[in-house]
Amino acid sequence: MKEQLYTIPLNDAVNAGDECPFCFIERSIQQDLLDFVLGSGSSYMEADIREMTDKAGFCREHFQKMFDYGNTLGNAWILKTHYQRMIGEMQKTFAAFKPGKSSLMNKFRKAAEGSNAIGMWVKEKEESCYICGQYKDTYARYLDTFFYLWKQDGEFRDKIKSSKGFCLAHLGDLCQAADGKLSDKDRESFYAVVLPLMEDNMKRVAEDVAWMVEKFDYKNKDADWKNSKDAIQRGMQKLKGGYPADPDYKMSK
Repeated sequence: MKEQLYTIPLNDAVNAGDECPFCFIERSIQQDLLDFVLGSGSSYMEADIREMTDKAGFCREHFQKMFDYGNTLGNAWILKTHYQRMIGEMQKTFAAFKPGKSSLMNKFRKAAEGSNAIGMWVKEKEESCYICGQYKDTYARYLDTFFYLWKQDGEFRDKIKSSKGFCLAHLGDLCQAADGKLSDKDRESFYAVVLPLMEDNMKRVAEDVAWMVEKFDYKNKDADWKNSKDAIQRGMQKLKGGYPADPDYKMSK
């Protein structure tokens, strides 16, 4: 099947031969978003972009990634106007807040229900992140593309069959999406391929980790490392996704 512009990144991810093509995609999207927010294009100086970042803010993880990225001026501009918005919202929330009095039973009930207006406002801010939101939308399109290719492209299916499978986190997303995006017949063929593929590759990684342990036995000090030298990071990735051994992603100078 001839590649289209929107299928190229997913095919590239599968062709990379990684432990999980969606980890490969995720890293690429996250890096592109950091470049967009803080890179040399200076999108943080555009009023419409800063309006969106001021409103959504960033989660703790992405603030850390933005700090590590290294653009001091860009981060300062983003924080400057975001603080202005946050302080305005905080003042409105505080002004409308009335603690009131309640019985002991009501205190327990309200705490369980999360009805404190200030606590609810803070939780809303914690759950809002511009990069997370943009990533979620882009990731959903890649899931759509995956199942489009799965149904339409035999060569793509063959590449998945001979791949290293997926990490468990992205496998879960694929299985959830498959139930809504594939017909009964296509679902059967999908699970018939993916579930044995995952079992085989989980065992493969587990064996690599086990051999790394054995290599620390003095009796095996001269034995071949086989495929175990990077078993720790691959083992972690297979269970939870991501790239534990990756260095911080930094701004290109």
